[in-house]
Amino acid sequence: MPNTIIIGSGSYIPDNVIEGSHFKDSVFYDDNNQLIEKPTGEIIEKFVDITEIERRRYIDPEDFNSDLGYRASVEAIEDAGIDKEEIDYIIYATNFGEVDAEGVPNFMPSLSARLKGKLGIKRRDCVNYDMIFGCPGWVESLILADTMIKAGKAKTVLVVGGETLSRVTDPYDRNKMIFADGAGAVVVTATDDTTVGVIADNTLCDNGEELCYLENAPSLNLDHDQSKLYIRMRGRKIYEYALKNVPDAIKATIDKAGLDISDIKKVLIHQANAKMDYAMIGRLFKLYGQKDYDHVISPMTIQELGNSSVATVPTLFDLIRKGKMEGQEFVAGSHIIFTSVGAGMNINCVVYRFPEGKI
Repeated sequence: MPNTIIIGSGSYIPDNVIEGSHFKDSVFYDDNNQLIEKPTGEIIEKFVDITEIERRRYIDPEDFNSDLGYRASVEAIEDAGIDKEEIDYIIYATNFGEVDAEGVPNFMPSLSARLKGKLGIKRRDCVNYDMIFGCPGWVESLILADTMIKAGKAKTVLVVGGETLSRVTDPYDRNKMIFADGAGAVVVTATDDTTVGVIADNTLCDNGEELCYLENAPSLNLDHDQSKLYIRMRGRKIYEYALKNVPDAIKATIDKAGLDISDIKKVLIHQANAKMDYAMIGRLFKLYGQKDYDHVISPMTIQELGNSSVATVPTLFDLIRKGKMEGQEFVAGSHIIFTSVGAGMNINCVVYRFPEGKI
C-alpha cells in the first residue's frame, strides 16, 4: 500500500486583529443564566491569565468560510506545484458551514462543493466531502485522505479546515473571547516510500454524556432571543476530559508507530486554552517518565490567533513550514504529531514523518 505525504500547504489568517478591549462593553452571564456582577475588565484579565489569548482574528463582513478556504487552498495548490485538475478529492472540515454575517449556518451546497466551484475544478470525478467532527475535523480529514490513498481510491487530495466562529458566539458568554476565524489547507499525495508520511493514526469517540461538553445552545441571557443557537462550551468538563484522555491517545499512536517520545520533534496540538495544552503535553511526557519538557516541542499560536477550531492545526503547520514562526522549524526525516480534541467528544492523532531532504 502507498503512504501519504504532504506536498503543499497554505493558510489564511484574517486581517482583523481583535484585542481584549473589543469586549470592554460586553455584559456576561454564567452557565446558570445569572448576570456576572464582576467588572468586565476584571473578567477579561482573568480570561487572559487562564487562556493566554491576547488577540484573535475575525473575518471581514463581506467574506464567508469558503472564501477563507479558497485562499488557503490556492496557496496550498501553488505550493504543491500541481494542476488543480489532478485533485481527486476535496475534504473540507467545518462545524458550522457557510455562516452569514447574521450568524445563520448554511450547509447546502456543502462547503467542499462551494470550494470546488470557486477553484474552478472541472473534473466531475473530483469528489467533495464535508467533515463535521468538531475541532478534530482537519486531523480526521487527513486520516480519511490517507485511508483513501492507501485503498487506491485517490492519489491526490486537498484537505482543508476553515471556520468562522466569531459569527456563532453568544454575545453574553465569556467564552466568546476564545473563538476566532481562519483557514488552513494541505495537498497530500501517494508515495511508494512506506517509511514516510502518515505512518500511524488513532481516533477515539466518546459520545455519551460527553455530547453536552460542546454543543449548540440558546443565549445565556434569557431575555435575549432564545430561538437562535450559539456554540456552548463547558470548559471545566472539557479540561478534565482532555487531560484524562488525550495524552493516552497520543502515546497509543506513538506506540503504534513503534516510536518513543524522544523520536517526536513537534507536537502540533489543537489550541483552545493554553493552560490545558501545557497540562496535556506535560502529562504525555510523564507517561514516559519525564517530569519536564522543552516547550519548543509544542508550538503555540493561540496567544495571537485564538481558537479557530479546524483551522488551528493546519495553519500552525503552514506557518512553521514556511518559516513564519520564530524559533520553530521542521527537520527533514523527523517525526511530528498532529492531534486534536473537541466536540463529540472526539480525539485523534497522527504520527507523520517528513521525507529525507524535503519538508
